[in-house]
Parts: sequence; structure tokens; C-alpha cells
Amino acid sequence: MEIHPTAVIEPGAELGKEAKIGAFAYIESKVKIGDGCVISPHVTILNYTTLGDRCRVHAGAVLGDLPQDLAYREAESYVRIGDDCVIRENVTIHRGTQAGSVTEVGNGCLLMAQSHLAHNVKLGNQVIVANGALLAGYVEVGDRAFISGNCLVHQFTRVGRLAMMSGASAVQKDVLPFCITRSVSPNTIMGLNVVGLRRAGFTASDRRMLKQALLVLYTSGLNVSQATDKLEREFDSELVQELCQFIRESKRGICKFFKRSGGGEGNGDME
Repeated sequence: MEIHPTAVIEPGAELGKEAKIGAFAYIESKVKIGDGCVISPHVTILNYTTLGDRCRVHAGAVLGDLPQDLAYREAESYVRIGDDCVIRENVTIHRGTQAGSVTEVGNGCLLMAQSHLAHNVKLGNQVIVANGALLAGYVEVGDRAFISGNCLVHQFTRVGRLAMMSGASAVQKDVLPFCITRSVSPNTIMGLNVVGLRRAGFTASDRRMLKQALLVLYTSGLNVSQATDKLEREFDSELVQELCQFIRESKRGICKFFKRSGGGEGNGDME
């Protein structure tokens, strides 16, 4: 274990094997840091925060501060971060609002500089949140989703598995799994996240099936409920069924599909 002499570590904090704590870091008493973590200079980790093994937290990050929520009433709530996460400069992650509630980051996530996770956010595994992206309270993000730079995600909104939010896009509606949003455009998807699906090992057949499902959902003339019924009846693909389940569970509604002014469909990401 390596602890810089200027670091402040309150009695009671638990530091894992081979942890490294940099200059002027501040760690409160009710913090748990896993094995092999590297805490860079000027990092602040506050009470009720837990880091898994092999995490790296870069300079200026603040983990576990109080939620920016007027409903908060001095409750004991938590931040829990999984294994193998990288948290870059000046990232902020706030505790849950209600007593016992959690702001949660899965395993293998990358949070780039100056991104923010508000109270009660839940990230799945291998999520990437790029520079300056802001996730409001109670946002949920599925595994391997990519939130690009300067994106805005409204409270209670969900971003599905393997979805990608393009730079500077904003959503108040749920982003469907496997889809990509349109940059600088609110609540709008362009089609499938083709690159992400390929990297994740999904076949051309999988992508064609998802494309057909999106065409039913957005271009058949059916409303969302009718289109979802049709997909559930006529598609036995597990991916399409996952899409349908996501839609059924939506409380805010789902993003619309971008159509070009000439009436064409999207940007080619539907393959």
C-alpha cells in the first residue's frame, strides 16, 4: 500500500491491498476502497462510498457527496462503484436521496472528465460516459451503452443496452436498446447502433432482425402499443423481445425516429 504523506484518511476508512493514495486526497471514515485501486491527487471520497477492485480515480473527482435534491433529509444513502472502473478528472457522483438508496456504477465503466452522475443513477456494466455528459436523478443506463460528450439525460429517463447517444444530444424520452440518437437533437434516434452491435459480436442477421423491428415500430403507421403487440406476436428473436420489454416498461415514452425533410428514413444506420 502506498499513501502519500499529505493525504488525509480518516480513521475507519477501509483500504484494500496494494491501494495507492495520491497527494492531498481526502477519504472519509465510512469509505471502502477495493484491492489495487489508484486514487490520484486531490480526489475527494466521502462517507458511504464503496469502490470495487482495480479502480482508478483521477485528479479532482468527488465521489459520494450529498445529492443535489431538495428532497434530501440527511439520510444515510450510498454510492457503489464496481470493479475495474476508470473515473477521470473532476467527475462527480452523488449519493442517493432516500435513506438506503444507492447511486450505482457497474463493472468496467469509464466516466470521462467532468461527467456527472446525479442521485440514484444506475449504470450497467462497461458503460462509457464521455466528457461533460450529465445524467440527472434516477437515470438508468444499460450494459455497454455509450453516452457521448455533452449529452443531457433528463431525470427518470432510461438508456437501453448497447445504445449510443451521439454528441450533444438530449433526451427526456427513453432511448431504445441497440439504437443511436441524433446529435444536437432532442428525443430522436437515427437507427441502429451498428458499430456497437458489430463490436459486441452481433451478426448481420441479428442486425437485420432489429432493423425490421424498428421499421414496424416507426414506419408501419401503428401506434407504439399496436406495433409492440405485433412485434411480440411475429418475432421470436430474443433481441426483439428485449426491445419490446424495454418499451413495455417505459414510463416516459420512447424517442421518436428522425426522418429527413424529403421523407427519407434516417442516416443509413438502419442498414
